[in-house]
Amino acid sequence: MLRYLIPLGLFLVLVIFLAIGLRRDPSKLPSALIDKPAPAFRLPQLKDPAKTFSSEDMRGKVWMMNVWASWCMACREEHPYLSRYSKESGVPIYGLNYRDKTEDALAWIGELGDPYVLSAVDLDGRVGIDFGVYGAPETYLIDKSGNVRHRHVGPVMPEVWNKELLPLVQELNRQ
Repeated sequence: MLRYLIPLGLFLVLVIFLAIGLRRDPSKLPSALIDKPAPAFRLPQLKDPAKTFSSEDMRGKVWMMNVWASWCMACREEHPYLSRYSKESGVPIYGLNYRDKTEDALAWIGELGDPYVLSAVDLDGRVGIDFGVYGAPETYLIDKSGNVRHRHVGPVMPEVWNKELLPLVQELNRQ
């Protein structure tokens, strides 16, 4: 009888862990960087690789960094919204082209439009790793001191923009 209870007990423990995991919201992945300095980086720009973009260039400004790639279907879904946000809100959105082929990224921007002030190229994904990127799209909000203040995993749809990001950007700009 005991030999049946041990596997049954192990099975019940697994079911409990599965139930807990299924109730979690995947867009609420924790980030160790919240309220800490954004990782330092210097990367070539997508449209002009002779120029670079770095986290230091943004000191004193509130800005968003959107991680995207041409191979990312959810990025395609969020793209028209980012275009609208960048035009209507005045919030500077910088792109981090993540583990993508430059020619594919340029073609994608050419086809869909470019909502970014500029995009930096993270060819090998090292900057993404430093930020803790799980995959594209992810969006980080960085304050004037260079600290990461918010992280959103997944497409930035209107509800997220209106309820989370835009109010926080406005608050940070007042500080």
